[in-house]
Amino acid sequence: MSPAEGPLRVVHCTGSPVDDRWAALSRRYAAGALDALGGTAPPLDGRWEHVVVDVSPDGSWRFPTSLERADLAAAEPLDRASGIARLASLGADVGVPQLFCHPGLTDHRALLSLLGIPSVGNDAHVMALTIDKAMTRAVVADAGVPVPAAVLVRRGDAPPQLAGPVVVKPVDGDNSTGVVLVDRATELREALEQALDASPAALVEDFVPLGREVRCGTIRRGGDLIALPLEEYAVDAASKPIREEADKLDWDADGDVHLVAKDDDHAWIVTDDDPAVPAVHELARTAHVALGCTHHGLVDVRIDPDGRPWFLEAGPYCSFAPSSVVVMMAAAAGIGLAELFADAVDLARPSVAPALAALS
Repeated sequence: MSPAEGPLRVVHCTGSPVDDRWAALSRRYAAGALDALGGTAPPLDGRWEHVVVDVSPDGSWRFPTSLERADLAAAEPLDRASGIARLASLGADVGVPQLFCHPGLTDHRALLSLLGIPSVGNDAHVMALTIDKAMTRAVVADAGVPVPAAVLVRRGDAPPQLAGPVVVKPVDGDNSTGVVLVDRATELREALEQALDASPAALVEDFVPLGREVRCGTIRRGGDLIALPLEEYAVDAASKPIREEADKLDWDADGDVHLVAKDDDHAWIVTDDDPAVPAVHELARTAHVALGCTHHGLVDVRIDPDGRPWFLEAGPYCSFAPSSVVVMMAAAAGIGLAELFADAVDLARPSVAPALAALS
């Protein structure tokens, strides 16, 4: 894109058709991305013109001037059909799906594709795959990535026999909701009931002793697949053997979300000379390719006491807010947010001149 061609119109899809908490989380991250990338007006340095379409749990669609509460409230509510028609009429060059709920991760990406709007990041089918932890494990294991042994349990199935501690998790859960460490057979049935109340199936996975727990992001840049600096999380074999929902998100009485995992005492960037880095990088790159990720991937990894990394799950999502983990990892590698975003736009729109050229 050259300045003479004018800015690219970027539509940020925010909110949630599911519930207010998912909507608040989406708007929190999306607002950060908009602020960092220049806001909705005027276009930053002539590069991008950002517009917002927001979906609410009541089914209404809005096109606010910003994600401030007053601007959201002032925007005209439209029904779904009218909202989709208006989205189609925007002349958007690229979409940024900013929704975290399951329909937002899948259906809204598919909708953008149906409307002929290329979206940054991974396609709907990649997101649908990685939502299902059992399917994700199977795909990466087939590519040679080590995964803990596990059993998939559906309602009516007999609980598996315990040979040691296991982690029970809803097969399509998020943010560690419903994840329980079980080390006695008497606790397993209750843990399974809780998981199956939240999901059609539960994954009963062998507990990988600590060790350490890290995440690793991957991005495609200049034709290369780059593994980014690791982020490590505060876990302890005695007091916190697994990360729980409270270690990630906290909600106040007004429905606003606090990003607990971004606190320095909960997470930190690992230095490049750390001995765990090479093996985790190899695992992350292999998973990226196996899952069909495009611009960015993101995996959770458990490192056992012998230093061997084990794949836990994938969450190949980036909101392009400064607090987004892929953005933070890229920054630690010397890649700025605007460069990261431009790379993603270029990969979403491969038939046009690179947006990154406008940064030079």
